[in-house]
Amino acid sequence: MKTSDFTATLLVDQTPEQAFGAITDLRGWWSENIEGGTDQLNDEFTYHYKDIHYCKMKLIELVPGQKVVWLVLDNYFKFTEDKSEWIGTKLVFDIAQKDNQTEIRFTHEGLVPQYECYEVCREAWTHYIYDSLRDLITTGKGQPASKQYDGFDAQHVEKWKLEQ
Repeated sequence: MKTSDFTATLLVDQTPEQAFGAITDLRGWWSENIEGGTDQLNDEFTYHYKDIHYCKMKLIELVPGQKVVWLVLDNYFKFTEDKSEWIGTKLVFDIAQKDNQTEIRFTHEGLVPQYECYEVCREAWTHYIYDSLRDLITTGKGQPASKQYDGFDAQHVEKWKLEQ
C-alpha cells in the first residue's frame, strides 16, 4: 500500500538497542529546546523555536530496540494558515535488524504533501534524520538545534516564505 506520509530510512552498523537509545534522546539529535521526558511510556514533552514553532508530544508506544511512537497533542506554526497541521499526527520509528546492520524507518504519519508546512517540514526532517540522528547513532554526537540559535529552521522558514 502506497502512502504519502513523509518517510526516511537509515541503515547503520550499530545495534538496534543503540539506535533506540539515540532515537529517544531527542535533545541529542532534534533540539535542545525540548522540555519534559522523551524516553518513558506516556512521557510528554514540548518543543519550541522562538514564536515560529511549538509542539507538544506524548510517547504512546515504546518497544525497546524495535519501535518508538510519539503522538502530536498540540502544534503551532507561525507560517501556516491552517493552525491544526501536525495535531493528531504521529512520529513513528521502526527499528529492525537487516543482515549485519540496523534499519531505522522514520515515518511522520499524517505529514502529507497537501500540508502547507510539508516542504519546510520535509527539509527539516531530512536534515534531522539523515544528518543529526545518523551522527548521534554512529558517533555519539548529533547536530541538534541549540537553545541559543536554530539556524536550520529559521533559514528554511524564511526561504519557504519567499517562495510563496
